[in-house]
Amino acid sequence: MRKVGLAVLSCVMLVFFAAASWGMTFVTIGTGGVGGTYYPLGGAIAEVLTKADIGIKATSRAAGASQENCRLVGSGRIQMGMTMGITLYQAYMGTGAFVKDGKLPLRTLMQMYPAPHHLVTTTKTGIKTLADLKGKKVVLGAPGSGDLILSTLILSAAGLDVEEDINKQLLTMAESTTALKDGNIDAVFWNFPTPGAAYLEASAVRDLVLIPLPSDLVKEIVKQNPFLFPYTIKGGTYAKQDQDVLTVADGNFLIVNEEMEEDVAYRILKTIIDHREDFMRVTQQAAHFTSGGASVGVIPFCAGSKKYFLENGIRVD
Repeated sequence: MRKVGLAVLSCVMLVFFAAASWGMTFVTIGTGGVGGTYYPLGGAIAEVLTKADIGIKATSRAAGASQENCRLVGSGRIQMGMTMGITLYQAYMGTGAFVKDGKLPLRTLMQMYPAPHHLVTTTKTGIKTLADLKGKKVVLGAPGSGDLILSTLILSAAGLDVEEDINKQLLTMAESTTALKDGNIDAVFWNFPTPGAAYLEASAVRDLVLIPLPSDLVKEIVKQNPFLFPYTIKGGTYAKQDQDVLTVADGNFLIVNEEMEEDVAYRILKTIIDHREDFMRVTQQAAHFTSGGASVGVIPFCAGSKKYFLENGIRVD
């Protein structure tokens, strides 16, 4: 009996030490403000990863979206972050808003979905073109956000000085939605997949107008910024939107630090794509959570992603 007891104890100890050696990986996901797609999607991703029994416990946290997430992931203070492509490109290259930071050690885990830039006003402002923004109170995005970078890029390409030609406002998506509903601003730039929740909320109390970008401006912006692409918001996407609206779109990405272990990144990416249907309950943009859709990048992918995509017949850089 004593030998049997020792054998049982030995098995228990082996299981204990095996579990201890495997351990648990803790992952924090940086999202965005309430009102956009990042916030609820980040929470859903954290929940799926934690419940998937892959040795990962994930949590999400609201952050200042793209710029802040790039800096947090680059410094290792969080393990994953959501960001627009324009911000990610600048952070990786150490340009634009990241000149003082220098090149951040970032890698792409996956592209989540494309998102068009919306320029929105109300019928009461009389704004009909991009040029009409001169002298108006315009929200460019939240401080430190990718929206701010892209809005500034568009206005600068159109010959408008964001410091001199407009009354620049820096507000979160939730704040700008309230400001538009209350009539405290003239226009707002929003970046999100269609149909955007903030637009739908504001349109419930205001008659909104989507302002198109001139086609020659779109061509020039895309030429100078290869991580952007032309995008048409089809007529009927929103109530009282009868015409197609031309704009530019950016990709939205999940990023990690270049030091993330290959196996950890691999397990995370595989789990997200395998559970695509779970995310469809949060956003229809999860339809892009496929090997093909996720493998589009603007900076190099991490080792775990490369391994996953290669197994699915896709070679990425």
